[in-house]
Formats: sequence, C-alpha cells, structure tokens
Amino acid sequence: MKFVRFGPPGRERPGCIDAEGRLRSLASYLPDISREYLDPDRLSRLKSIDPRELPIVTSSERLGPCLADVGKLVCVGLNYADHAEEAGMTAPAEPILFMKPTSSIAGPDDDLRLPRGATKGDWEVELGVVIGLGGKYIEEAEAMAHVAGYCMVNDISERCYQLEGTGQWLKGKSADGFGPIGPWLVTADEIADPHALTMRLDVNGWRAQDGTSGSMIFRIPFLISYISRFMSLAPGDIIATGTPAGVGMGQKPPVYLKPGDVMELEIEGLGRQRQRVLAWDGAGAGA
Repeated sequence: MKFVRFGPPGRERPGCIDAEGRLRSLASYLPDISREYLDPDRLSRLKSIDPRELPIVTSSERLGPCLADVGKLVCVGLNYADHAEEAGMTAPAEPILFMKPTSSIAGPDDDLRLPRGATKGDWEVELGVVIGLGGKYIEEAEAMAHVAGYCMVNDISERCYQLEGTGQWLKGKSADGFGPIGPWLVTADEIADPHALTMRLDVNGWRAQDGTSGSMIFRIPFLISYISRFMSLAPGDIIATGTPAGVGMGQKPPVYLKPGDVMELEIEGLGRQRQRVLAWDGAGAGA
C-alpha cells in the first residue's frame, strides 16, 4: 500500500494511492499516518482495505511528509563508494552515522528556503527505511522483519556549514526544510528488492544523480542491526541509507543550489519529489 498525508502544513489528513494513481482518503479509518499504525498487526489491517471503496481526493491537495510523527531521522554517510570517491574520502570500513532533527522534515514538494548566509546548498537523493517494529541489538538475519516500508528522502546540505569552520555535519544537515520525505510511505510488501531501485535527481532539468540502491556499501539488514547497537530503534524512525554519486559538491567545478533552482527526484516505486529553491526571506521561517 502507498500511504500519503495531504492538506496544509500541520493539518494533514491520511490517505493512500490507488492502482490508478489517484489519491483517496483514509480519514474514516485512522486520524493520521503515524507511528502507532506501523505496528505489524495494525499495518496488516490497513493493507486489507480496498482503496476502490475510499473517497477520491482532489489532485490539487498539497502532499505533506508521508509520516506524521517521525521519532528520529538517522542518516548513513558515504554509503556509496562512488559518492565517497567524489567527496575525496575513503569508503568507510563501517557505517558513518549522523542525525537530522525532525524539524528539518518537509513535504515532498514544499519549497526549500535556503538558510541565511548559505552559499553551498547541495542535494542527495536517498532511500529511506521506515521502522515498524522497534528493538535494540537486532540480529541482522531478523532485521527486515522490523521494516514497515520505504520512502524517498532528499538529504539536503549546506556544505559550508558542514565542512568549513568547525566542520560539523549536524550544522550542515539540520536547517528547516532540509529533509523532505515522501511523497509515499510504501509498505515493504510492495518493494520486491529494496537493493534494486533506480535513483535519480535532476536540477533544472539536468541529470545530476543517476544510480541504483544496489550500490550501497552497507545494506539495509546490516544497517538496522548496526544502528540498533548504539540506540533503540522505534516505530516511526527513518533510516536514510546514503546517496549515489552526482551531488553538487562532487561536480567539476562544484555546483550549488541558488534561488530559482528546481530539484526533481525519483526512486523506482517510491514516487517523485519536486522542490523549488528560494532565498532566505528574513521572516525567521524555513521552507
């Protein structure tokens, strides 16, 4: 099933996408697409609903983040060898972990407003793994049973904040709007092999990233097991699993986001995103 949330920011309602690609409302079945409904039993009951029996929603509705109450957004850095190479870094011997605050999460087509003083905004199309069954010290062989589904993530960065000065990834990855998720939360049963998905990202119609999730250095079962050594994973957590080559920083010369740019992302089976880049407006709000 493909779950979505639609409506104005802060007032999103639950929905799903039917076989013809139409948006339908799930409001009569649950209040929102939230972590409590990712439990395997509840999720199974939701998947048994026939979308054809649900009311159709107008296509003009905004799509919000595909999950209402993300617990934590855990990211894996340099998890594609070609991306590590373009960044001038050695492919890691074990996963590099960092986190984005939940305040960075945005809808898949929301405008991105660059932070004040930003000069090196960058893009990263990533496969997000949505946890449905929590745990700690999860065995790798059992890890996929903890997955509720998948979504697309744009791990947006400000490279100046990330790599210059004190060089903290937290500062470079955390601005409001730097974590669009969705448009869909696709349940695990609809993705036959999450390591065989095409991934691409265009900037102003120019193909910047064109890869496949099969190029991950560390695969999903290992990542879930590894991360659970250091923190408990809970329903509603998302793991962003890294990005293939083609980020702005890796171009020769580097190419960074500027007001007026448009990013368009797609991962096979997970839908499309589109973000228009705006300048800081001085109002104190993010994207």
